[in-house]
Amino acid sequence: MATYTPKNILITGAAGFIASHVANRLVRNYPDYKIVVLDKLDYCSNLKNLIPSQSSPNFKFVKGDIGSADLVNYLLITESIDTIMHFAAQTHVDNSFGNSFEFTKNNIYGTHVLLEACKVTGQIRRFIHVSTDEVYGETDEDAVVGNHEASQLLPTNPYSATKAGAEMLVMAYGRSYGLPVITTRGNNVYGPNQFPEKLIPKFILLAMRGKVLPIHGDGTNVRSYLYCEDVAEAFEVILHKGEVGHVYNVGTKKERRVIDVAKDICKLFSMDPETSIKFVENRPFNDQRYFLDDQKLKNLGWSEQTVWEDGLKKTIEWYTQNPGWWGDVSGALLPHPRMLMMPGGRQFDSEEGKDTSYISSPNQTQMVVPTSKSSVSSQKPALKFLIYGRTGWIGGLLGQLCDKQGIPFEYGKGRLEDRSSLTADIRNIKPTHVFNAAGLTGRPNVDWCESHKTETIRTNVAGTLTLADVCREHGLLMMNFATGCIFEYDAVHPQGSGIGFKEEDIPNFTGSFYSKTKAMVEELLKEYNNVCTLRVRMPISSDLNNPRNFITKISRYSKVVNIPSSMTILDELLPISIEMAKRNLTGIWNFTNPGVVSHNEILEMYKKYIDPKFQWANFTLEEQ
Repeated sequence: MATYTPKNILITGAAGFIASHVANRLVRNYPDYKIVVLDKLDYCSNLKNLIPSQSSPNFKFVKGDIGSADLVNYLLITESIDTIMHFAAQTHVDNSFGNSFEFTKNNIYGTHVLLEACKVTGQIRRFIHVSTDEVYGETDEDAVVGNHEASQLLPTNPYSATKAGAEMLVMAYGRSYGLPVITTRGNNVYGPNQFPEKLIPKFILLAMRGKVLPIHGDGTNVRSYLYCEDVAEAFEVILHKGEVGHVYNVGTKKERRVIDVAKDICKLFSMDPETSIKFVENRPFNDQRYFLDDQKLKNLGWSEQTVWEDGLKKTIEWYTQNPGWWGDVSGALLPHPRMLMMPGGRQFDSEEGKDTSYISSPNQTQMVVPTSKSSVSSQKPALKFLIYGRTGWIGGLLGQLCDKQGIPFEYGKGRLEDRSSLTADIRNIKPTHVFNAAGLTGRPNVDWCESHKTETIRTNVAGTLTLADVCREHGLLMMNFATGCIFEYDAVHPQGSGIGFKEEDIPNFTGSFYSKTKAMVEELLKEYNNVCTLRVRMPISSDLNNPRNFITKISRYSKVVNIPSSMTILDELLPISIEMAKRNLTGIWNFTNPGVVSHNEILEMYKKYIDPKFQWANFTLEEQ
């Protein structure tokens, strides 16, 4: 494994929490490295965090904003920077719900300025971009394997969305301009120097003051916590051993519920949890769990060293010894603080109310402390889904997803071809969105449709069009699960060429009556501006017991074709259909995963992992 040795490192946001620990560690351990830190000293930054480094000859602090292209370019050139460790960001989820534009400005635009400066100067040998585990979105509560570095990004709040957006820019500059980029995605971090808007320091400071600890929701949300020095060591390892173009999860498999964190802190302060903990209104959206697979980083030689009990005790000890480190932070200790990033320092808003009184002190910036309640925060966008296709595979999975995400839904009782029953469903259920996962595919396969053509037309064509028309009449978006089985390889799209059919391409496969009806209705649905058509192809899921799973289905055939096709992994893509509905997207979408896979490739994996004795045969060209 090749080891990278930097000379001049620029660390952005280094007066903040995590970056200050990384900067202090590098200054201390590598006297030959020049460490230049850039920080605009926002509300959650503090120059005192860098006290251990301030007298070192290899340390330099610059006050400035990463959004200033002139400053960034000047620093890269005059300081001969060859390595950037980019920590600077707005990170508090609560703030992102109230001031999301500031997150876009800092997290996306600031990152873009840095990347462009790297491209222009052409001298950067490593660009380490610090992201978050929240870009993966919520992990299933029963998942036993964490998100790995290639898992899909499904951010659920403005903060994580801006971090995911920044990641896309980093990846694009790596691919387009050859920038030597590395991305990290980390679990929650705790320890000394953390601004008390975050859970653990907030609870510690409240406990020090003898106040109750407010918990969002019911406290069952699960998080993983790493001690700050372990994380600083992880960045030290990634700096020297990380591979360009790779992503590294910085995490731990040890998880804790928020309620248990609060109880642990109560125990160390000899407080009664029954009287010292109160449950408050939840965030507009609060992910239940983030779970990471951290094996890739462990392969570089890193491992977590600090156990939770020791780390928490050290953290509490530091806060009790440094109670005035952050000055007046009473606004940050509210259950739902909102930091307003305005000129002049720290200002807090709150979901508790808009009527505020102002508290000033000679040496501290102005704070806003709410004095009354408001119901503004309880006004959340209401969703309710009406789903057709209850007995179908996709329809059933959609209902399970809604249950997991807490989205109210009902299955439609009406038949698609019966307009009056569809209208009655909509009037009774009052949905915000309609999902159509109903249709005839034939039993046991599409050959059934060849001998039942009128029934197939009635459901797949007339029924789908009727539902689209009723939805349009009621101002509703219809998410329509269609099929990609309406194309076949041709001269423009030869097999093996890597040239795929696009959404605007005209269907060219008429080999089955089922495909003919699906192509027909897709063309007609183009006239409806309230329809989102999702072309599903070879649906696959992790449930091999389901007879409709493509893997299970073809494993039961005596003969199969062997043609490379696109595939739809339902575990990954069905949640995206819900996100698309929330965003009211319309038009035609190829609802498949990247690349193609052949029947033989699937069955070879089936034989390898499921049934070593499995045998199959292919149709001849004549039989096909």
